Amino acid sequence: MTTLTRTSTPGPPVVVPARKGDTAGGDRAVATVSHTVLIIWSIIVILPLLWTLLSSFKTSSEIFASPFALPAEWSFDNYVSAWSEAGIGGMFLNTVIVVGFALVLVMLLGGMCAYVLARFAFPGRRAIYYLMLAGLTFPVFLAIVPLFFVLRNIGMLNTLPGLILTYVAFALPFTVFFLYSFFRGLPEEISEAAAVDGAGEWRTFFQVMLPMARPGMASVAIFNFLGLWNQFLLPVALNTNQDNYVLSQGMAGFASSAGYAVDFGSLFAAVVITVVPVLIVYVVFQRQLQGSVSQGTMK
Repeated sequence: MTTLTRTSTPGPPVVVPARKGDTAGGDRAVATVSHTVLIIWSIIVILPLLWTLLSSFKTSSEIFASPFALPAEWSFDNYVSAWSEAGIGGMFLNTVIVVGFALVLVMLLGGMCAYVLARFAFPGRRAIYYLMLAGLTFPVFLAIVPLFFVLRNIGMLNTLPGLILTYVAFALPFTVFFLYSFFRGLPEEISEAAAVDGAGEWRTFFQVMLPMARPGMASVAIFNFLGLWNQFLLPVALNTNQDNYVLSQGMAGFASSAGYAVDFGSLFAAVVITVVPVLIVYVVFQRQLQGSVSQGTMK
């Protein structure tokens, strides 16, 4: 006798929702780990800066005797010595001139170039854009020798204008690459409305499109400022005139110029003078930087 058995038809899979306690526990674990990592990273970054700041108010003997103690006397003599006697003041002025002019030029030229490549269709547009991207992959040290002869032939070797042009040339590809996506994502209707109102291309760019890309401009300005302010290889190779030294060259030759008798208090004071402008620029423009990052993620 044959026995018939009924097989049940498998139904759709049942999704068991996660319990609220499990989700909350996982979120707490992730938050704990992330906050721990951030605290450790903050300590690693802040402690050397704090130690450098405290050491800038000490004498060399105090630094070696008690490197982690507070200064016995809070005096600005080290800053005065570094600024005047070591020549950091003149180098600071040269750095401000070079970086300031280079930053203005690269932001103006980079913004215009990125706008044209992003908003206008013309033959060779992609080739120009890819050449700009190729400039990002070109190592700086490979161009030192050609740049030396080019600047010497045009009479700009060991001069601040020659250094400014070199800075602009090396910062331009990154600026175009960064701003290209911002101008590309701006609504086409806005430029069309400006054209209907009688605005030309120049007025549309400077009064309509450029203000809308302000977060991107602020972000790339910060990145360019950091890169240009800390530039070392280009000024060392292309600027051997001591009257035109920038801060990176001055900091590199600070100890060697003093021989074996190094004034470490003045050295740390010079380091603080070099770092403070970077911190000020970041604090001033950090809101623009955060806005550009959130805008990029929303796109």
